[in-house]
Amino acid sequence: MIRMLIVEDKEAMRQSLARLFSEKGHEVVEAASGAEALERFNEMETDLVITDLQMGEVDGLQVLREIKKRAPHTPVLMVTAFGSVEGAVEAMRQGAFDYLLKPFSLTEIEAKVEKALEQRRLLTENRYLRETLNHTVGRMIGRSERMQQVYRLIEKVAPNTAPVLILGETGTGKELVAREIHQGGARKEGPFIAVNCGAIPENLLESELFGYEKGAFTGASSQKKGRLELAEGGTLFLDEIGELPLPLQVKLLRFLQEREIQRVGGTKTIRVDVRLVAATNRDLKQEIEEHRFREDLYYRIRVIEIHLPPLRERHGDIPELAAYFLQKFSRELHKNLDILPEALDLMTLYAWPGNVRELENVIERAAVLAEGEIIKPGDLPPELQLISAPAASHGESREAGLTERLEMIERDIIRKTLEETTGNQTQAARVLRLHRSSLQYKMRKYRLLD
Repeated sequence: MIRMLIVEDKEAMRQSLARLFSEKGHEVVEAASGAEALERFNEMETDLVITDLQMGEVDGLQVLREIKKRAPHTPVLMVTAFGSVEGAVEAMRQGAFDYLLKPFSLTEIEAKVEKALEQRRLLTENRYLRETLNHTVGRMIGRSERMQQVYRLIEKVAPNTAPVLILGETGTGKELVAREIHQGGARKEGPFIAVNCGAIPENLLESELFGYEKGAFTGASSQKKGRLELAEGGTLFLDEIGELPLPLQVKLLRFLQEREIQRVGGTKTIRVDVRLVAATNRDLKQEIEEHRFREDLYYRIRVIEIHLPPLRERHGDIPELAAYFLQKFSRELHKNLDILPEALDLMTLYAWPGNVRELENVIERAAVLAEGEIIKPGDLPPELQLISAPAASHGESREAGLTERLEMIERDIIRKTLEETTGNQTQAARVLRLHRSSLQYKMRKYRLLD
């Protein structure tokens, strides 16, 4: 729910505006003077301020200056008479979002309020993105069948509002999947708010999620909205939900059932329209058995379940991922980076316990340490350099391990496909559902290049 502060010393005008926006479902707080407005603003979090320019001792410009000091991102609409346009222009210079000349139509003020709230939403989302994210891949990468299954599932679930539970090891890209779900649905114009339940101290997590009222605890000098309210009309992503303490699991369950919350220290019930997407690297069924996670909450959040495969189960995606990260760090380091096939071979044989995030870190390290612009095996971390290359497929012994046997099969499939397409790599890649660069890598790996 949007909270608006309307500052106007003329009672009829103030009440008319309050009635207009109350009927649109907004919470409206009125102030009859600039001094009262600043007092009200200091007591609670406000999404938008509409203030008259010319008032008593504390005029609209003073109100604007104080609000911009305390909450720079709160939009302020200035209302002024025709003869005070210069004052309105000065207000714009000092940070007012826009101004309206009296007399104005209801349609005009509604349009300006809508634009102001949209600007605030974008600023709020960007601020939370900077706070909660270090970096993202920017798009999902991988042509393996396991990832194709994930893509198809995302495409199906994105348009509806059912809760989604994303399961996967650390570093597999769970937040990236959550963002794809958000961007693919009807709520993409709304905010995407991410919360890492394991990164926020337990004693602060409740107030971060549900917000708090002024005086709720020591240091609560003003009212603050929680992440649930900030995600209104959009998506709340709860990462590492398995870390959520049991008392908060109860409050989250109530929200999912009733779509209502109460701030810490408050008694007022607030309705919130948010889609929940959660993620964890824990086995929640095991957590339920050990009484660390509520079974009823588990079934509420896993209406739809998406499993992200670890990188070791989709080695065929490594060349494409490596190419993406090489391009990324080439831009950042102002280099034209490339990687020797021998180094890429080691990457495809490594188990990647840290998954895609570890791969990104390894390539960044190699890009920084490499002499020149070519990444060699010696530029990789010791754990990758110690890997032994698989046995050559020519010695197809019965003692060969599973990895070697699968590579023998893959080599034969690629060789036969190339024969059937008379060596046309583009056509062969299409038949094999591989990126052309991935096919070329595998051809080098299995010595199938002329």
